[in-house]
Amino acid sequence: MKVLFIGGTGIISSACSQLAIDRGVDLFLLNRGQSFRPIPTGAKVLTGDIRDKASALKALGHHNFDTVVDWIAFTPDHIEKDIEIFTGRTEQFIFISSASAYQTPPSSLPVTESTLLDNPYWEYSRNKIACEERLIREYREKKFPYTIVRPSHTYDKTLVPFGGGYTVVDRMRKGKKVISYGDGTSIWVMTHHRDFAKGLVGLLENSHAIGEAFHITSDELLTWNQIFELMGKAAGVKPDIIHIPSDFIANIDKEMGAGLLGDKSNSMIFDNSKIKRFVPDFACTIPFSKGAKEIMEWYDAEPKRQVVDKNLDQLYDEIIKAYLKR
Repeated sequence: MKVLFIGGTGIISSACSQLAIDRGVDLFLLNRGQSFRPIPTGAKVLTGDIRDKASALKALGHHNFDTVVDWIAFTPDHIEKDIEIFTGRTEQFIFISSASAYQTPPSSLPVTESTLLDNPYWEYSRNKIACEERLIREYREKKFPYTIVRPSHTYDKTLVPFGGGYTVVDRMRKGKKVISYGDGTSIWVMTHHRDFAKGLVGLLENSHAIGEAFHITSDELLTWNQIFELMGKAAGVKPDIIHIPSDFIANIDKEMGAGLLGDKSNSMIFDNSKIKRFVPDFACTIPFSKGAKEIMEWYDAEPKRQVVDKNLDQLYDEIIKAYLKR
């Protein structure tokens, strides 16, 4: 199997690259070579910029592929370039969308792949929806062989699940308050990137997946309070949690609020029966309690990784101060 990953060294894709190679895939990576993550041994790097058609075509040369996966397409114009470049060059094109594209807040749970796509709060999600719609239209009109994959909150050892890198952990360790959204009881799903990889790699060159959409997530359900507690435990502290409504946060900082109202503040439970039908060996086996320990081991191994976003830290202080004064 000859596969191209556009990207391939990111938080999610790095585990997929490694697993694909472990399973004997002839893997090519098209990227600009700027990631701090190492290229997996055995992957062939094509250095080019997918945003620059001439650069991408030069890097691709005469290569054709059984499957192409674009990890870094975020807007319809990105998809237009993909269609131009890969029509006739691949038998399957996998677009990495987002589970945040689903109806927000959902009218019913669990969410399935047939749940309406509608997120009025977050432009990122609306752009992903537009990308999906463009691919579907191209399939209907010209049989462009798409498969859509919708990750939810997928992490690796480098990703603290609160945004801002190490910032929230630093607050925990200094005894400062950390903000849990709403009352902290909304249900969330954390998926380790090595677990996600099992589902994604199982879809490569899977003819039954053409014209289909899948989300790939863990079945472990956690409240945000539990996520904060598990991160605190891994960091060796008990977090001082303050609960603040997401709409209050949005009134102070629109960007942070969009990510909360359009994603994290809503309970999300995913029905993973479809990916399990198409990829029978898919199973998530890494609980977040283990993943949190991996994250903290990575940050504590090199103190220089413990970078605090001072602007974000100050913003948290401002939000907390405003909420306590209300």
